[in-house]
Amino acid sequence: MLYLIIKAAVSGVMIALGSEVARRYPGWGALIISLPLVSILGMIWLWRDTGDEARLADHAQATFWFVLPSLPMFLIVPALLRRGVAFWPALAVAAP
Repeated sequence: MLYLIIKAAVSGVMIALGSEVARRYPGWGALIISLPLVSILGMIWLWRDTGDEARLADHAQATFWFVLPSLPMFLIVPALLRRGVAFWPALAVAAP
């Protein structure tokens, strides 16, 4: 149980840190929260939990394929926001 709490705390701190940094420096906040950092953290937790090379390889490959459909969202949301569309509708339109 302690391990689960540590994983949640470390992961939560990463997200909170990124959102706080993004308030002042959007680019740096994006870097902290960017998918590669989150994916690396997820791979570390998976490796720590299972030590299974095949499972980790499958996870990494699946992450690659699942990222592709979400990439346009990072272009559509800012485009809609800059055209005056409110945040929630822009996110709803762009989210895969």
